[in-house]
Amino acid sequence: MKWIEVEASGPLYGSVRIPGAKNSSLALVAAACMADDPVTLIGIPDLLDIRVIGSMCEDLGIRIARSPIDGSMTVDASRIRHASLDVGKSSSFRASYYFVGALLGKFGKVRIGYPGGDDFVSRPIDQHIKAWRAMGAEVFPSDDHYEVRASSRLRGADIYFDTITSGATMNTLMAAATARGTTILRNAARDPEVVDTANLLNQMGARIVGAGTDTIRIEGVPSLRGCTYQVIPDRLIAGAFLAAAAATGGSVTVEDVIPEHLGSCLAKLTEIGVEIESGDTYVRASYAGKLRAARIRTGMYPLFATDLQQPFTALLLQAPGRSIVNDRVYPNRFSHVPQLRRMGASIEIKGSAAIIDGARPLRGDWVHATDVRAGTCLVMAGLCAEGVTRITGVEHIERGYEDAVGLFRSLGANIRFRETSGEAEQGDFRCSPKNANA
Repeated sequence: MKWIEVEASGPLYGSVRIPGAKNSSLALVAAACMADDPVTLIGIPDLLDIRVIGSMCEDLGIRIARSPIDGSMTVDASRIRHASLDVGKSSSFRASYYFVGALLGKFGKVRIGYPGGDDFVSRPIDQHIKAWRAMGAEVFPSDDHYEVRASSRLRGADIYFDTITSGATMNTLMAAATARGTTILRNAARDPEVVDTANLLNQMGARIVGAGTDTIRIEGVPSLRGCTYQVIPDRLIAGAFLAAAAATGGSVTVEDVIPEHLGSCLAKLTEIGVEIESGDTYVRASYAGKLRAARIRTGMYPLFATDLQQPFTALLLQAPGRSIVNDRVYPNRFSHVPQLRRMGASIEIKGSAAIIDGARPLRGDWVHATDVRAGTCLVMAGLCAEGVTRITGVEHIERGYEDAVGLFRSLGANIRFRETSGEAEQGDFRCSPKNANA
């Protein structure tokens, strides 16, 4: 059994270099498989999901190589043999569906496991299916996988997404890049990760305009070529470290970031009472003596990111008064709340909102992370709690951070991995994930 152990550490100080964006990287690796020549991706983080993608690619005959010098990843799909992905591997994380958009045009059929990953109760792929069908494909479900088939070359279509979805927008960008004719995406997601995917495809020879707006136009091309491309920095990791600085009363600089990607996050930190300084490639957040309660409403970019509501919940636990966090993207994304209650937090769930009575003392306990951002939230709470906090569900944290413990330790956090091969000591029944969810 493996867990993370956290103790109160006082204010965090220092700087951290932000790695490449996980949510971009998952799409970029799939997109690279569309090229007839090798594609070199710079800044792809070494995460569990990325390693699984690499294994899936190798099963298809795609060669994946990491440079020992700069860590760049080269994807060579020139010898790809088929598009029948391993069901178990592709079911282990949600973003495996990008391989449908990437490979459907080349093979006419993609077999893949149902999307897995973090469970936010309702993460449907109906908008992906809508786009595939509009372009001439059909979906055939089975018990543990589904197939997407197109009897001829995909054709361009005018597609209006019923809801703003970054995953379906990026997936359709890939499918449309080599389709016959013109595809127009309306009500498209505007996320930086969408722009990143479009920029890579364009560098590979695609013809995409409008990425970053709600209307994207794609002129299909016959084939794509190799290139070298650098992934954008992870705005979500950056935002979490800025919130952690404020929660612990410290000052942290996130480097190698694009401040414009953090607009809503920085505005909310300022509202909470955090002092913000930014330059071309850095942002510094500093505790200014007093935190204020706030109301957060999540939404699709450029609104406040759902992936930051959990770290900001930990921050608002330190702010006197009543705060409200309303998640309108994933209304049931509150699995971290029972864990925080175990630590003494006063939080009530009403519908899609968490109502927080802040500035209550927290105490360490056994808690369980059910997804990447919940894990970050619990680490932050542990840094502010009396005693020792032990966090299970480490695999979820490792899915989103290349070295979460190391990054926090570099800022002065008292945090470490612990592991045992046996059962918990008698009396420590709480360390099982099942009991930690109680």
